[in-house]
Amino acid sequence: MSRQQMTLPGLRRPLRLVFLTDLHYGLYLGAAQVAHWVDLTLAERPDLVLLGGDFVDVHAGETPQLLLQELSRLRAPLGVLGVWGNHDYGSFGRYSSRWRGAAHPDWTRNREALAQALAGAGVDILRNQAHEVRDDLWLVGTDDLWWGDAPDLAALLAGAGERATLLLTHNPDLVMSLPAPVGLALAGHTHGGQVRIPGIGALKVPVQYRQLTQGWAKAAHGTSTYVSRGLGVSALPLRFACPAEITVLTLLPA
Repeated sequence: MSRQQMTLPGLRRPLRLVFLTDLHYGLYLGAAQVAHWVDLTLAERPDLVLLGGDFVDVHAGETPQLLLQELSRLRAPLGVLGVWGNHDYGSFGRYSSRWRGAAHPDWTRNREALAQALAGAGVDILRNQAHEVRDDLWLVGTDDLWWGDAPDLAALLAGAGERATLLLTHNPDLVMSLPAPVGLALAGHTHGGQVRIPGIGALKVPVQYRQLTQGWAKAAHGTSTYVSRGLGVSALPLRFACPAEITVLTLLPA
């Protein structure tokens, strides 16, 4: 559990959110582990729960019923919202450079079916959409940077008015091209490197900007960004010197 606190311009009342990302349910991790993460989240009594993508590593077209069953237990007065990650665009290991930047028809059907199933479990997916969380907080959720559609961030942020702004995205590289300042950006994707060598750090990180590997960083226009190490694993069924993370953020009026 990682506990963080920051002041957020435009926020008028404190807000407590829990951020979970990179569950990677299916290949190495099952329902028992997800149930534990949900229990830890509920114990925090959050006002808002955010999910940063990479929900699944499952076969194409498979509906992860046990994952949905556990996620349906998440409760927060201001909602449970998420965004897509790269692993949500098809089954594990089936990506092809031929389709990078294009919409593979199977991925589209699978993603839409998963979005409907998640909505039925109480998790609303924001795909390049804005959402008024509260009268003083404007949330923008983006599609995956690698495989999704590019967001019009200027238009999405324009509706914020005097509200505090919060950006939820899977891949933190996106925050280096923000068109305007955002109060807070949250991302995952990196797993913190997943395997970190003492004295050296992460051997490989799937981002262009290595300063966005884990923890706090500054993005375009000075935007405060928090990159979570996430919960699951990919490629290798292990972490080393890089523990899984549920992020609890207390946001305070500036």
